[in-house]
Amino acid sequence: MHRLQNNIAIVVGAGQTPGATVGNGRATAITFAREGATVLLADRDLASAEETRAAIEGEGGRASSIEVDITREDDCRRLVATCLERYGRIDVLHNNVGIGAHDAGVTGTEVEHFERIFRVNLEGPLLTCKHALPAMRAEGGGVITNVSSIASVAAATGLVAYKTSKAALNALTQTLALANARYGIRANAILPGLINTPMAIEGISAARGVDREQLIAQRDRQVPLGKMGTAWDVAAAALFLASDEAKFITGVLLAVDGGQSARIG
Repeated sequence: MHRLQNNIAIVVGAGQTPGATVGNGRATAITFAREGATVLLADRDLASAEETRAAIEGEGGRASSIEVDITREDDCRRLVATCLERYGRIDVLHNNVGIGAHDAGVTGTEVEHFERIFRVNLEGPLLTCKHALPAMRAEGGGVITNVSSIASVAAATGLVAYKTSKAALNALTQTLALANARYGIRANAILPGLINTPMAIEGISAARGVDREQLIAQRDRQVPLGKMGTAWDVAAAALFLASDEAKFITGVLLAVDGGQSARIG
């Protein structure tokens, strides 16, 4: 316990879409707080971030919220400035962002949807890193974790923008790792597989008109371990990568997928 004691962590995407389960961002923020971190909860939906804050404070943790649209550079600049103003430094930057709405195959792709997905999935983390890195360098270290997807390395028919944006995020993560190692800053990516979150289950169920329980059963059957993961599995990986237990780990693309990506090759 207390693996992040006295750390200051920004969790981008700390809210979530409504649903029966917890989302990756909220689970990570709660886990960080349970392990001793003070967490700045960033989300474009401030009310949802406030729900995460209430959950953390209800357990005796420390957190505050901020409304941020990471596709806007001024918002990313303000996010970092707010963290420094409130807490004095940034130890961990966790980018839990990703959309795939209106994605399609190559011939069906609409440029506006393709560009929107890239702005959120790739440019957003790029901008948060751009503005957080100077503060981390000045402090002599830090941790950046980007949430990618196994879609970035596995077949993803009909998801050209999502797949390529997440593959580009992997490349950005490795570039960050090598460029900032000399400053004591580590950068890694988590590649979730099929996870039982509201965005995945309620979102896909509504979009496809598929019964929720039927969808869960379908997704469970695709996982070698027999069942989808939960947001707490992703949060556990995020905690490990943010902690000193991973102090010699950087540039890693960590699959959290129940064995799905082991099928590659």
